[in-house]
Amino acid sequence: MSQLLLDIVPAWQPTLDKFVAGRNLELLSALRHALGGNGSERCFYVWGEAGSGKSHLLQACVRAASDARRSASYAQGSVPQFAEVVAVDDVERLDDAAQIGLFNLYNRMRDSGGMLLVSGAQSPLYLMLRDDLRTRLGWGLVYQVHGLSDEEKAQALAQHAQSRGFALPQEVTQYLLRHGRRDLPSLVAALDALDEHSLRLHRAPSVPLLKEILQRELELK
Repeated sequence: MSQLLLDIVPAWQPTLDKFVAGRNLELLSALRHALGGNGSERCFYVWGEAGSGKSHLLQACVRAASDARRSASYAQGSVPQFAEVVAVDDVERLDDAAQIGLFNLYNRMRDSGGMLLVSGAQSPLYLMLRDDLRTRLGWGLVYQVHGLSDEEKAQALAQHAQSRGFALPQEVTQYLLRHGRRDLPSLVAALDALDEHSLRLHRAPSVPLLKEILQRELELK
């Protein structure tokens, strides 16, 4: 029965609607604008610390384009195939050949009128990449993705729990924010583990069950 319950939990997919903007409202608006075919700038470079939401935004844009029946491709640390919307995550991980590939893709995307999204850990000025590629990435719209406050993280966690079909008690959220890892992907992963653990035991999510999850995580390290 527990396996059947797990099978009917909807798979979580990053979307623009699920992105809690916080201080990134201008960036979110610009991405929606560009995906709608409005505006002349079609190249975006977003940067920020790990867990700030860069990957969520890139994957969400590719999903939005696919839902609109446009060709779209995403890759992390590599260069994906050409499409109307292309997202390249973790640009600093590209080797020399991939950097040349991205440089050529950038020029092709500008000529075709496509939309290119690239993410990195630093602003273009400080990227350890080919000079010509670093310059190209700085030509488009550049945004820093700001991390969320605890209040905004709580909002994101509640939204994620709702997408999985359960209500998140406030005391569980508070405990997770105090004792869990600080980045949002880790917090969401802990919440997913709590949901699955609760389903297996046929019990509602609670602080005692969350403690079991966090303790298990510590033991595995």
